[in-house]
Amino acid sequence: MPSKIKISKLVVIGVGLIGGSFALALKQARAVKLVVGIGRTRANLAAALKLGVIDEATRDPALAVEGADFVLLAMPVGQMPAVMRRIAPHLAPETVVTDAGSTKRDVIAYARRHLAGHLSGFVPAHPISGTERSGAAAAFPDLYRGRNVILTPLEETAPAAAALVRSAWETCGARVLRLDAKEHDSIFAAVSHLPHVVAYALVNSLARRSNARKLFSFSAGGLRDTVRIAGSSPEMWTDICIANRDLLLEALRDYEDELARMRAAIARGDAARLRRMFEQARGAREKWLIKGRD
Repeated sequence: MPSKIKISKLVVIGVGLIGGSFALALKQARAVKLVVGIGRTRANLAAALKLGVIDEATRDPALAVEGADFVLLAMPVGQMPAVMRRIAPHLAPETVVTDAGSTKRDVIAYARRHLAGHLSGFVPAHPISGTERSGAAAAFPDLYRGRNVILTPLEETAPAAAALVRSAWETCGARVLRLDAKEHDSIFAAVSHLPHVVAYALVNSLARRSNARKLFSFSAGGLRDTVRIAGSSPEMWTDICIANRDLLLEALRDYEDELARMRAAIARGDAARLRRMFEQARGAREKWLIKGRD
């Protein structure tokens, strides 16, 4: 069924899993006429063209955004200041710019610095979806179906710009919510950024052991499930952790405190205490999963 929105020229800066899937979903919905992809490597852009993720490719963001009515910044957040500086003089007044970064306070600060003349058309966003794979070849049109997308509009954001971004994500099949930027960063420090740090740390702690090869050869579903997200992009997650470090450090302290309590119970041989903690965690998990199915 054709979409209610029509984007004549969509520019995706960072044609990977996130940006590529956004483009494919809009193409599938017949909501976009032309998709131009910008990336750092010729190989990834060539793959995006071959797979039909994009229609045209360039490595020059300034050239790409000329005449665009929708721009998605889908690169790691650490790259956004340079890209914003590069595209700002070439944006038309009516061009809507959004992003897909996992942190929002830093992205908003970058926009205030580098897109100061275009804040009415800037709509910060965060799609809560992904896999451990990356690159244009990982993109698929149903990535966002049934998933949440968070918008954190600025005071300066024009209602029409926010409405277009909302409609674009809804066309991708997503549920769109709004949050304050700091509340967003606090929530995702705990439920997204912390789990990635834990997964990377667990893999490293095992890999440093002298019998690491044997450990990994005997590992089963428990370890694979726990560390799956350690296969995510190191560049992207480095940027996220540094950008949100104050709130991530708070989440890490809470996690370390809980680990210390479990360690103490194990050290004392306190089976009753340990079982209560495990039961509490299992109950909280089951309640979360039941609510997620509602």
